[in-house]
Amino acid sequence: MSITTPLLLLLAIIRTPLFAIIAAGAMLGFYAEEIDLSVIAIEIYRLAEMPVLLAIPLFTFAGYLLGESKASIRLVNLTNSLLGWMPGGLAIVAIVACALFTAFTGASGVTIVALGALLYPALKEAGYRENFNLGLITSSGSLGLLFAPSLPLILYAVVAQQISLDQPLGIDQLFLAGIFPGLLMLFMLSIWSMAQPRNTQARSQFNFPDAWRAIKAAAWEIPLPIFVLGGIYGGFFAVSEAAAVTALYVLIIEVFVLREIPIKKLPTIVRESMMLVGGIMIILGVSLASTNYLIDTEVPTRLFEFIQQHIDDKLTFLILLNIFLLLLGMMLDIFSALVIIVPIILPVAMGYGIHPVHLGIIFLANMQLGYFTPPVGMNLFIASYRFNKPVMTLYKATIPFFFILLIAVLIITYWPALSLALIQ
Repeated sequence: MSITTPLLLLLAIIRTPLFAIIAAGAMLGFYAEEIDLSVIAIEIYRLAEMPVLLAIPLFTFAGYLLGESKASIRLVNLTNSLLGWMPGGLAIVAIVACALFTAFTGASGVTIVALGALLYPALKEAGYRENFNLGLITSSGSLGLLFAPSLPLILYAVVAQQISLDQPLGIDQLFLAGIFPGLLMLFMLSIWSMAQPRNTQARSQFNFPDAWRAIKAAAWEIPLPIFVLGGIYGGFFAVSEAAAVTALYVLIIEVFVLREIPIKKLPTIVRESMMLVGGIMIILGVSLASTNYLIDTEVPTRLFEFIQQHIDDKLTFLILLNIFLLLLGMMLDIFSALVIIVPIILPVAMGYGIHPVHLGIIFLANMQLGYFTPPVGMNLFIASYRFNKPVMTLYKATIPFFFILLIAVLIITYWPALSLALIQ
């Protein structure tokens, strides 16, 4: 096994697909332990016996349908008609709209591309400074990761369920746990937005007829959160069933009722959405095998013992965890990070008395911040391309938002009750 690590590093350097690197590591590990390699195939097949995984392709398909329709325009119009009259109203509209759109599409980059075209010129026309506009949209692109039915929330629960936990963990718990931390982030950014100077002090008044028209225009999308959250917590259906209802509802509305997506375009949408799902699934499958190898060889236990020798208290561990996850969020996409890192750090974190649900919120909040952390945060480059601005301009624009959300992440990390209040 002495050549395993250099070999895996070499595979990474030559840009070998991530799933192949993980699979190679698991195969080499099991081979060294003289365990039949068929265990890897068994672990991959075990995915088929996890009913909750049905939620991932169904929610992803629904999100892609919403992204291809004019739902983003209706969402912006709705939030603007309801919130636009407030101080900093249009900026708050941008924050809320981005969070909701990301929650349902599951991809922060899609939010920047889809809503940026609507929000950026509107903010500019409203008199907000250029740097503020760029920083707001770039940082708001990942805000919805903590709100149901965010795909990373589901994936964290799936990965965590494969580890023997003393405390049960369900997707519905993650959905509830993300509400207050997500609202904290929205609130802090909203306060900052209300304090921003504008070139014009003109502010629209609340107009009931306009608001009613926006509500009627978005009448088909408004029930979606009710389907998902009301159905699950009302006991009407499970998470996978909620995903099926959501996908069917969005398909019928966008294709047959509103007719914004032609039937001939459906195969393309299905292919693109399932390519993302396929990538997640294959990484998840080989990661389950890799996780079993790590558990069999007691890697998390030995890692915990090593860390405990150098870190005496929970507070110091959380500080180092935040730093590690922030760096991880810059370098690795959230789906890969979830399936690779969670099986390693979850047992260690539980050894320090951290609730697995709280750890999930900490993990996603840090990854959300990593999306636009210089120098290599993914959303910085997406925004640079979308708005045709130098990436250094985006670095400067996002600095205030980074520190505001960093404070929010620290509050989420060191105040467990914020995440756990609704599940205890």
